[in-house]
Amino acid sequence: MSDINMSKIDNLNLEFLQLKDYEELKHAMIDSYSNLPDSYWREEQIKTLINKFPEGQVVLKVNEEIVACALSIVVKYEDFSGQYTYEQVTGNYKFTTHDDDGDVLYGIEVFIKPQYRGMRLGRRLYDYRKELCENLNLRGIAFGGRIPNYHNHASEMTPKEYIEKVRNKEITDSVLNFQLSNDFHVSRILKNYLDGDKASMEFAVLLEWDNIYYTKPVTETTALKSTVRLGLIQWQMRPYSGFNELMQQVEYFVDAVAAYRSDFALFPEYFNAPLMAAYNKLSVSDSIRELAKYTEMIRNKFSELSIKYNINIITGSMPEIIDGQLYNVGNLCRRDGTIERYEKIHVTPDEQKVWGLQGGSKIQTFDTDCGKIGILICYDSEFPELSRIMAQEGMQILFVPFLTDTQNAYARVRLCSQARAVENECYVAIAGSVGNLPAVENMDISYAQSAVFTPCDFAFPSNGVKAEATANTEMILVADVDLDLLKELHNYGAVKNLKDRRTDLYEVSKK
Repeated sequence: MSDINMSKIDNLNLEFLQLKDYEELKHAMIDSYSNLPDSYWREEQIKTLINKFPEGQVVLKVNEEIVACALSIVVKYEDFSGQYTYEQVTGNYKFTTHDDDGDVLYGIEVFIKPQYRGMRLGRRLYDYRKELCENLNLRGIAFGGRIPNYHNHASEMTPKEYIEKVRNKEITDSVLNFQLSNDFHVSRILKNYLDGDKASMEFAVLLEWDNIYYTKPVTETTALKSTVRLGLIQWQMRPYSGFNELMQQVEYFVDAVAAYRSDFALFPEYFNAPLMAAYNKLSVSDSIRELAKYTEMIRNKFSELSIKYNINIITGSMPEIIDGQLYNVGNLCRRDGTIERYEKIHVTPDEQKVWGLQGGSKIQTFDTDCGKIGILICYDSEFPELSRIMAQEGMQILFVPFLTDTQNAYARVRLCSQARAVENECYVAIAGSVGNLPAVENMDISYAQSAVFTPCDFAFPSNGVKAEATANTEMILVADVDLDLLKELHNYGAVKNLKDRRTDLYEVSKK
């Protein structure tokens, strides 16, 4: 029973946890886990939880003092359908496993200060979780429950037998008894769940509560695909008589990759540069501004082709003038007719000096019928912060249209793109141009070897190269990527580059 005099309680409030409460929360945890020294969440971890899922973090205050707390995340049930540890379900305690599109509320912490136990505070916390689960239309609540009395019986019975005896009231286990009395049912035994939990012999019980009001979302007719086919166009720089001839060649390649039932077509950076040949009488900076006048027509034509050939098209990049400023931009033309715009964030010194280009200011990912994608133009691939932000937003495939003149310039794009695939646990597709444009100032020669890169783990090619084109040859490259393999990698990879980040020391975020 509680040793607190109920008459001294003026108010009892359930509130959302705030970062300003951290020091008080820390001391409350230390009091609650006096037998487990140094067992408290660090401030950076609490900050991450509040930022990711504020409504899942609540405290109970008695007379404005924190006396109890419940922390939780949302996960996809199927990702944790087998054996797993507490470290794995919490994303190495960094909560990268939280998924706004998940279907289960996962409890990662409940504690009550010793002097306040026996006041049914735990029931209040669980009632809140159940209400939250219903409001979010989640299928239920799950968590790994300790069995702290098991060490007294481990030599004479299995965890399964122990649980059965607790259920039949033959053995008392205060933690498990409480969970069962709150309508939770035992789903399975988790081995080696919580490192160092000697009282439970490192066993835990997966406890679940089913939301009877849960309504399964209606599956859309355009369900996301698991295997995605990428079509990369290694474009030949050659003279064209004008816009119509250029777009005739564009349609030829769209038709070619669509014939292989590709989901995406990726064009290179500045693929429309041959049209500048008509403006050689002008200065270099003026000629590219003339080229920018074609951008809207090309974008509209690409959108028509995406619908006609039922394929998502990433249009490489083209110059565009906005409020008198020149930018390097491209478009995602989805096969449903919608269009998105992306910008080159980092322009090269040559682009800035010779053409007067400005860097863009928008970092974003895009939802498609084949998962969430990111797009970075050439030089942007050499800045790891951009793709890390995209990975934190759930990017699965990164597309990099590029234009490089020399092999060392190409090597920078290739090697950095491969690094992006490894560090962000995603696929990266790069496509560039080959050949030369002797009649266009400041374009010179082009060197490329388009490719599709993967993470380096057992489910992927050992060198991280899924497919690559023949260097400096006009061609298409078609490759399949399996998005389900990325999910497995995130949770069961030999290394976990995303989950193992030391967010207590550093972080990458948009301003």
